[in-house]
Amino acid sequence: EHSNGLLRRNGLPKDMDFNPITQTYISEVALRRNNIPRKSLGYKTPMECFMSHVDKEFDQNMLSRLI
Repeated sequence: EHSNGLLRRNGLPKDMDFNPITQTYISEVALRRNNIPRKSLGYKTPMECFMSHVDKEFDQNMLSRLI
């Protein structure tokens, strides 16, 4: 329920018609949601946790393609 409330605050109401929604808009909403620090992750963002487990020599260009 908490996640649903956050999605509604980001502009995705319960009865929304998704047909006119662009992939760009969906990606922007997902990016905002994935940059919220989580208590379960020690108040880190999912990306911060991911990066803490990735080899330090990981190609930053590859990372930018994942986002």
